[in-house]
Amino acid sequence: LRMKLYWLVIWAGTLLLNPVTADCNITSRIVTCEESGKNLSNIPTNLFQNVTKLSLKNNKITLKDRDKEILQNFINLTELYLNENTITVLLNNSFCHLTKLVILDISNNNISTVHKAAFAGLNQLSVLNLSYNTITQLDSDVFTSINSLRVLNLQHNFLKSFHIKSPFKLIKIALAGNPWTCSCDLFDLQIWLTASNVTMENENNTTCTVPNTKEKFSIRMAPIQPADCKIEKASLENAVTSTSAIKLKSSALLTALTPNNITGNNTTRAELPLLGKSWTFLVGVLGFVLSTTLLIFTAIKCPTWYHYLISYSHRRLEENDSEMFEQEFSADMSSSPTVSRRNDEDAIVIFEKIHAFMPGEDGFIEDKYIDSYVTEES
Repeated sequence: LRMKLYWLVIWAGTLLLNPVTADCNITSRIVTCEESGKNLSNIPTNLFQNVTKLSLKNNKITLKDRDKEILQNFINLTELYLNENTITVLLNNSFCHLTKLVILDISNNNISTVHKAAFAGLNQLSVLNLSYNTITQLDSDVFTSINSLRVLNLQHNFLKSFHIKSPFKLIKIALAGNPWTCSCDLFDLQIWLTASNVTMENENNTTCTVPNTKEKFSIRMAPIQPADCKIEKASLENAVTSTSAIKLKSSALLTALTPNNITGNNTTRAELPLLGKSWTFLVGVLGFVLSTTLLIFTAIKCPTWYHYLISYSHRRLEENDSEMFEQEFSADMSSSPTVSRRNDEDAIVIFEKIHAFMPGEDGFIEDKYIDSYVTEES
């Protein structure tokens, strides 16, 4: 009975001190918690605070803000396995309180973006596995805070280049399975791989994808001409310099064109002429003058043209009148072989009498025979 009571007290004390329902094993100084394949969407809170090895693989953890807060409590953690989850982004300071972490496995996720300070605070991290993700761009500045990093796995991502800016002290690196472009963008990585003592895992499978002429070459041995890269870099720098100069000139011109300019600490404003606008003003004035002149000329000439058009009335002679006149005129001419001036006047009077009754006559006769006769006799 005493033995049973003794074990009951020990069990109650254990539950009181560590109210944990997770699968954790305690051996000496190592506390291992296995929470794999439990369809978890968040890191569980019912874990030992002094856990040293935590496996959360094959779940649905996204590593958002709530998960980051829970991880801050596991300050003794040395190994963390978050592989085969649904993480898409590694935010800044995701593991900042895990100062004792040595191994971090985040492989087989959907990580596409890694923020610059994602691994800040991991002072003792030695092994980092980022393989089988969708990372398209990764700068070496991401790893500047990890001075103790020795093994880096970047296999099977979407990396085309990898710029080395900080001195790495890696022992092993895995870069296979990426669509590497063997051009000047990969030149600094190639120099680093050649100059350092790092071991490239699966080097025979770490080959160029672009261009086609270098598909069979390892990225360490691909023929990239340094001279071409220097020329390309120089042309790029010249383009950047010229662009900067153009921007400076544009800003200076905009400053000069500002109508109100405040000088010194005084609040007096000096009016500056608008440069480059005189031709616009001149064109506007000329257009105004020409349009005004055209309007005035049109206003003056329109009445004259109108009266001229409506005063002109043209009507053809009737055929009956012209035939009757010709018969009378020819009879007079045949009866008098010698025509005197009086007979001419009588003929004119007869002609006027014949046409005096015609309405709308304006005094003009459009007949080429009569006109020629009248002209010769006059």
